[in-house]
Amino acid sequence: MYVKDIMKKDVAVCTPDKSVQECASLMVENDCGEIPVVQSKEDYTLVGVITDRDIACRVVAKGVEPAKAKVRDYMTKDVYTVSEQDDLNHCNELMSTHQVRRLPVVDDDRTCVGIISQAHAARHLSEEEAGGLAKDLSRSRNSAEAPTQNTAKM
Repeated sequence: MYVKDIMKKDVAVCTPDKSVQECASLMVENDCGEIPVVQSKEDYTLVGVITDRDIACRVVAKGVEPAKAKVRDYMTKDVYTVSEQDDLNHCNELMSTHQVRRLPVVDDDRTCVGIISQAHAARHLSEEEAGGLAKDLSRSRNSAEAPTQNTAKM
């Protein structure tokens, strides 16, 4: 099975100039915990992601006012990604290894074309595999700060 078979294609995105509060509202409206950040409304080149954890740990916990905070200053810029042609095993391995619950899906030009989450993947795994993925993603982190991610694919 491939990422393209189970990814969410029509995802909410935001641009770096949006406020963190606007982004949090997008998360509520779209019932999601991560928003891909793209270059502009016309150019969907992925420049980062912002997660509910980024907002909680980097903005709210530090007393920054979300309405005044810009996404560009609090997003995770170096992001693990997958392509539509990657198989589900590769996707699950990336999530497990790097303890991320969601991965943006990009094309060869790094244009955001969707997102895949632990929940999407778990629906297509055996009970044992899904349990292992959940266990790997639930490992304790050493820092209260949101983790920094790196690009897995360009």
